[in-house]
Amino acid sequence: MKGKRLEILGLIPARGGSKGIPGKNLRLLGDKSLVALAVESALKSCMITRLVLSTDSEAISKEGKHAGAEVPFMRPEDLALDETPTAPVVIHALRWLEDNGGYRPDILILLQPTAPLRQAEHIDGALDLLISTGARCVISVTEVPGHYNPFWQFLIRDGSLRPFMDTLKAPSRRQDLPPTYTRNGAIYAAWTDNWLTGTLSNSHGCAPYVMQSEESVNIDSPEDLALAELLLARRQKER
Repeated sequence: MKGKRLEILGLIPARGGSKGIPGKNLRLLGDKSLVALAVESALKSCMITRLVLSTDSEAISKEGKHAGAEVPFMRPEDLALDETPTAPVVIHALRWLEDNGGYRPDILILLQPTAPLRQAEHIDGALDLLISTGARCVISVTEVPGHYNPFWQFLIRDGSLRPFMDTLKAPSRRQDLPPTYTRNGAIYAAWTDNWLTGTLSNSHGCAPYVMQSEESVNIDSPEDLALAELLLARRQKER
């Protein structure tokens, strides 16, 4: 890729329906909707070359366009159900853009509106990691708090507690726990060929982009939204 300007597509998936928080993607955090915040962080990226919003909702489409994203198509209803996985949504966007204009990016980075504390620096950091390491994909993660570490978790079987990792000796002190990480939903970046072949489900060759816990709130409930509001207010106060 040396000497070649990489074409990097930012894709924001934002369907209209939501069970946990009705109209979630249009809910305000501060004075901006989750969709607008996602668009804003992507537009501030130094590496994204095109930004597209995929939605089935006219209201979200209008919001996305107003914030500065392209909305060249409306997502089909069968790709906007509660149980719809992410991969078909990405593949639909890639195929539509190629079939209707011959556009095929080198890289696609998926930016979910439900991670509103993600910033441009995280986007560019993850993309730089993908390009510089030659990884197949990059997924953002955050460290799991010690009290949630799998070494200290249990299952309930026949009314009794059983260690979740019963074949391994669990450290007795928090300081001795090996750090573990969980996906925070903020960033999924991969080369286009890997999106199209569905190889992101295999973690082999996927590099982690580590984000702090205060940057990693994922909005699934009203409590998540309240926490994000507190963290955003703190961030703005510290500036």
